[in-house]
Formats: sequence, structure tokens, C-alpha cells
Amino acid sequence: MWTLALFRSELVTTFRRWRTLALLGVLAAVPVLVGIAVKIETRDGGTFGGGGGNDGESPLFFTQITNNGLFLVFASLAATLPIFLPMAISVVAGDSIAGEASAGTLRYLLVAPAGRTRLLLAKFTAVVAFCAAATLAVAGAALATGAALFPLGDVTLISGTRISFGDGLVRALAVAGVVALSLVGVATLGVFISTLTGSGIAAMAASVGLLVTVQIVDTIPQLHAVHPYLFTHYWLSFADLLRDPVSWDGVLKNLGLQGLYAAVFGSAAWARFTAKDITA
Repeated sequence: MWTLALFRSELVTTFRRWRTLALLGVLAAVPVLVGIAVKIETRDGGTFGGGGGNDGESPLFFTQITNNGLFLVFASLAATLPIFLPMAISVVAGDSIAGEASAGTLRYLLVAPAGRTRLLLAKFTAVVAFCAAATLAVAGAALATGAALFPLGDVTLISGTRISFGDGLVRALAVAGVVALSLVGVATLGVFISTLTGSGIAAMAASVGLLVTVQIVDTIPQLHAVHPYLFTHYWLSFADLLRDPVSWDGVLKNLGLQGLYAAVFGSAAWARFTAKDITA
């Protein structure tokens, strides 16, 4: 009973913060701006080929938006996944424990009979819930904008197969699910970093800095040997869900890698937090 109340309290606290709402608002604004930019560009007779995924699929998503507004969902997720989505997750995750410590409320939370393990699990669950909410904010705003500005209809997949709009929506939901799960690794790292310091600002800055560093390392060809072990490396594998048949290799590698990061750094966060001397 107490555990459920703790989880509910953490979810409410997380999603009531103005910072959280502002992050969701900014993320939702990205597909709206992309959709308007594509509409203006094509109205003036130009073509829109933005995006820049390392697998070459992101530009294809953008060029298909004018034919089918549903592709704005895929294009927006591809555009926000490298930077905007993980940066928002890093901010929320980095503040999860350290923010309570810097505000002087962590010690009072631990007075309750929930215990450190359950408190940490509740914090982590709230961050994962934010991963899902952030992804749905992008996908939902993109779908609404795409429907308002562009035609909707049958979807032509990357492999050339044509499927119904209903099946396309199912694929879009699957893509959003994979994108949300792709953020679990950076979320776990953020929570772990949050247990290392009593400053919320320092934890958020360190989480964002680590994200940027990993992104840079993933683009350096000379460091290709470590690329498969970086939590960012398979992020754009969600494009394989838009093939017929679906190519699961990259998707499963991505999800497996996120699970590994969650297990390793989740355990490290638990070991640190349960042994930490809480003074604030």
C-alpha cells in the first residue's frame, strides 16, 4: 500500500513541476515547427530534405511528409531523438535524487518507512514514465500537425510495400514505443549521476555533458570499435520497423543495449544510494 502511494506521489511530483511541463511543451513544439517549415517550403515550390540520421532514412521521412502526414511522426522522432529527447531526459533524471538533496527534502523522504531501495525505484519509474510522456508528446503533436497540414492515407514503407493507414498507425505506435525504450539507457545514467552529488544543477549538467560526449564519440570513425557499446549507437534502428518484413536485428541490439545499461548503472545507483550518507 505504501509502495503504491510512493510511486503515485513521485509521478505526480514529477509531472507537476513547471520544468517538466515546459520540457514537454518544447518537445511538442518541434514537430509543429517542422510541419510548418515543410508546408511553407513545398508551397513555394521547393523540396524539403532535412534530417540527418546516420542510416540515411531520416531524409526519406522528411521527403514523404507532403505525401502522407503520418510521416511527420517518423521525421519528428528522428529529428528529436539525437538531441532534444535525450537532453530532456537527462535534465529530469539528473535532478531526480540530487534535486531533492539540494532542496533539503531527501532526508525527510527517507524518514518514511518506504526505504531507500523503494524510493530509488520510485524515482527511476517516474523518469521512465517521463521518457514515455516525452516521446508521446512528440509523436502526438506530429500526428495532429501532419493531419492538419498534409493528406493522410495508405503508407508506403521504406521497402516499397504499401499498407493501410490503420496499419501505419500501428507501426507509428510501435516506433514510439521503441524510441521511448531507447531512452532508458540515458535515463539510468542520469539517475546514477544524480546519486553521486548533492547538487541538482551539477547532476543535470553532468548528465547532459555525458550525453553530448557520447554523441561526439559515436561520430568519430577512428573510434568505431567502441560504437556498438554506446547507448546512442542504435537509436535510429526504429526505422527498421517501417520495412516489410520488419528487420529486427538493429532493434533488438538497441533494446538489449538499453537493458544492459539499465542493469549495470541501475545496480551502481542502488549501491551508491543505499550506502550514501544523507545529510540534506
